[in-house]
This record gives sequence, C-alpha cells and structure tokens, in this order.
Amino acid sequence: MMNYTTQMDAARKGILTPQMETVAKKENMPVDKLRGLVAEGKAVICANKNHKCLDPEGIGSMLRTKINVNLGVSRDCKDYDIEMQKVMKAVDMGAEAIMDLSSHGNTQPFRQRLTSECPVMIGTVPVYDSVIHYQRDLSTLTAKDFIDVIRLHAEDGVDFVTLHCGITRKTIDQIRTHKRKTNIVSRGGSLVFAWMSMTGEENPFYEYYDEILDICEKYDVTISLGDACRPGCLADATDVCQIEELVRLGELTKRAWDHNVQVMVEGPGHVPLDQIAANMKIQQTICMGAPFYVLGPLVTDIAMGHDHITAAIGGAVAAMNGAAFLCYVTPAEHLALPDVDDVREGIIASKIAAHSADIAKGIQGARDIDDRMSDARRNLDWDEQFRCALDPEKAKAIRDSRSPEEDHSDTCSMCGKFCAVRSMNKALSGEYIDIL
Repeated sequence: MMNYTTQMDAARKGILTPQMETVAKKENMPVDKLRGLVAEGKAVICANKNHKCLDPEGIGSMLRTKINVNLGVSRDCKDYDIEMQKVMKAVDMGAEAIMDLSSHGNTQPFRQRLTSECPVMIGTVPVYDSVIHYQRDLSTLTAKDFIDVIRLHAEDGVDFVTLHCGITRKTIDQIRTHKRKTNIVSRGGSLVFAWMSMTGEENPFYEYYDEILDICEKYDVTISLGDACRPGCLADATDVCQIEELVRLGELTKRAWDHNVQVMVEGPGHVPLDQIAANMKIQQTICMGAPFYVLGPLVTDIAMGHDHITAAIGGAVAAMNGAAFLCYVTPAEHLALPDVDDVREGIIASKIAAHSADIAKGIQGARDIDDRMSDARRNLDWDEQFRCALDPEKAKAIRDSRSPEEDHSDTCSMCGKFCAVRSMNKALSGEYIDIL
C-alpha cells in the first residue's frame, strides 16, 4: 500500500520509491541526492500509476539530457500502424519519451496501446483531443469538457500532459497590441486563444487549475506547462508576450508544487543563438529550477527541410545552459507529418545535441563512449567504432558502400594509405610506411 500520492510527495516524505531507485542507478547518482532534487521540483520522474510497463527516467538539468519524439496521426495521414512503427523505431533508437499529438480519428485506443506496450514516458496535449473526443466544434466545448479530457488521459496512463495554462484574456490584448510577426504558432495555444476569443471566457486551464491539480495528484501526472506564446520566428524571440507568460508559468509552478504535483516548463521555439543562454537563465530564475523542456530552439528561420540541424544547434546550446528535455525536430518540420525516415533523422540530431550538452555539463560518465570511440579509431577497429556510434546502421552502410579497394581493414576510401592513423601507428612501432 503506497502512503504517498506522487513522486514529489514521496520524496518530501523521505520515501525512496522503486522509480527513484531505477533512475538513480541510470544516472550514477546517490538515490538520496535524486530524492532531494525531486522533492525540490528540480527533477521530475514522469510516472503515471496506470502506466504499468514504464521503465522510468528522470528529467532535470543535473541529470542526462533526455529527448522526446512527437508522433500521431492527422486528417491527411491517419495510419495508426505506421505511427506504431515510428514509436518502436523511436524506442529502439533510445528516445526517452513519446508525445501523441494525434489530431484525427479515434485516439483513445492508440493512446491506451502506448501506455500498455511502450516502456518510455508518454505525453499528450489534451486540448487537441477535446475537439476529436467530443466531435464538436471548438466554440461549443465547455470548460468542463476540457477538464474531463484531462481526466480521461490521466486514467489512460499518460505520464505528462502539456497544458497551455499561462495565457489569459490579457494575452488577447497583448497579441493585438504588440503586433508579433508570427502571432501564436503553438497549436494548443492557438486553440485556447481561439476558444477565449469566441466564447469571451477565461482560459479554462488557468481558471480551473486547482481542479486539474487534483486530477494530476491522484494519478501522478506531471504537468508540462505549455508555452503558448513561444516565438515562431527570430523576430518574436524574448518579447513581452513570451516573458509575461513565463512569469505566469512560474506562479503556476509554485501552485502545483503546493499540491505535490510535478512540473516541467516548456520553452521557446525560434531563438537567435546569442539569446539562448539568457533564455535558459531567465527560466531557471522565474520557475525556480523546474526542468525546462524546449522545442529546438531553432536558430534560423530559413532551414526548411533541414530544421533537425537547426534544432540540434539550438538544443545543444540550450541543454548546455540548463535545459533538461529536448523535443526533437525532424526534416519535415514546417512542411509535413514526418515519415519513419524523418523520425529517424530527427532522433539522431536530437541525441547528438543532448550528448554534446551532457559532455559540456560534465555529467558523470557522459564522455566515456567518446573515449572508447577514440581508442577504436586509433586501433583502426571498425567493428568497435560502429558499436560506439550513435547511428551504427548508417555508419556501417556508408563505409560498406564506399570501401577502399585495398587494405579494407586498415583504411577508408577517403585517405587510403595516406591515412594519418595508419601512418602514425606504423611510425611509432618502427614499421615501414608504404604509401604507393
């Protein structure tokens, strides 16, 4: 019998949960230190009581940087079997979380399948599902309808929910007054904005926040406070709309902690490279160290078809400066629903960013794999190099497709016998160095 409600509640009571034990082992961290971080809200363990197959992970700036993969069907791409292929590919490639952003069809069976079969954290955005679940237009939905969908997702075993609680009716005036270049680009944020505009009512996720906290405490659902006013272009970065919403998210973080509800705070989308570190510092200060979950950030607006690279650049800098959770971006960003290959490319780019940041932050053991790779390169041990690679399949395919005609075991087709490693190994061992 559990005598705690959430991981945060347990941590504050001095209870070490099985999830804490597992995460501490993964992080090479004393479990009491992890418990302290969870108690303070500086780390979260997203673990819904109904997600029975979960292999838990921790999210926090002092832990390894984690990545999330967005999936889900749309009206134009609605094959759930293909989505499950993407899910399994993401899990196999080491993603720590899957967010189901489905915006069409009967979403509950897919969501329940995720929480019954998928061992990684599952997240959703209930406001998307509200229109689909009720099959009614946005303006006809009530505040109660939105809250009931959050409850449904919690019952289904979802580990974290993105809720756009930070925009209010005041935001409507701000958006109209400040003339942003791209207005609101958050899909959930735009739906809440539209609902408020059409009904004249306050944001239900803000107005009924205490009721939402009761639901999240009951099932131990982590709230990911959505950034409805995240910048959708470099021109809108770090403006008054973004910062004022962040201030409100800081207040909502404190209210959640008072209910023992775990919180992450979502961060900016498009941000110039020189503003990223400052954005991370502002969030850490205003939100009291709650884990920061960032989309990218994207450091330029013109990389359509290559935004996984744009996001990896921004993500590495963000995580190095305190972001704890990176939402992957694929080559299809701004263009289409990603296919399986797009998902693969997005995951690899995001994992590169996360790993690079962990090395820069000095996370214990983060560089060990890099040192193993260096030894393998010095020894010209190709099999070990592939084992150390983030994407062994692609690395091996490239080498095999363009292998050298001679001395395949020693060199690659870039340098052949001009290989610096080969020459140095022979020179240092006193061997004759044949080039021609």
